[in-house]
Amino acid sequence: MTTAHTNIVLIGFMGSGKTSIGRLVAQRLGFQFIDTDAVIVERAGMQIPEIFERHGEAWFREQETCTLRSLGILNRAVISTGGGIVTREANHELLRELGFVVWLTASEDVIFERVSRNRKRPLLQTADPRATVHKLLAERRPLYEAVAQFTLETTTLAHEMTATALIAEARRAFSWDSEA
Repeated sequence: MTTAHTNIVLIGFMGSGKTSIGRLVAQRLGFQFIDTDAVIVERAGMQIPEIFERHGEAWFREQETCTLRSLGILNRAVISTGGGIVTREANHELLRELGFVVWLTASEDVIFERVSRNRKRPLLQTADPRATVHKLLAERRPLYEAVAQFTLETTTLAHEMTATALIAEARRAFSWDSEA
């Protein structure tokens, strides 16, 4: 582990379980939980669909970068990021500097099932959301792979089992003893 931070940073496509699994991992470890999308929503004073409508995706992506920079002071946190955080190359190093980067992934069918009815996902408000999920996953998969230090499949594992596997890998990455 080359970073001085003992944060766990979760990346992955929308619906991969970053927020729910992240909260569980933070609770088990006694870490702070940070959801970068929630930070942006709080700072902007509006929900993500409204942000996209008023300011556009590029503005939102810039807010993601600013949020990552502001989190550089954290230690002992689980940080759940938005699905598109890897689309800006500037974020790649920021993510690694924050801590141990874990890519939570799931099958395309499971992702679509988890996110298809959520009206708070502006990128899926298209004529063919399934095609959009397919396209975005294809574009982002290599970016997730490039940034992640560990990949964890969430398609079939229950959140409890996923959290246990994630914590075990973080223990190895940070050289924690079994009490960490």
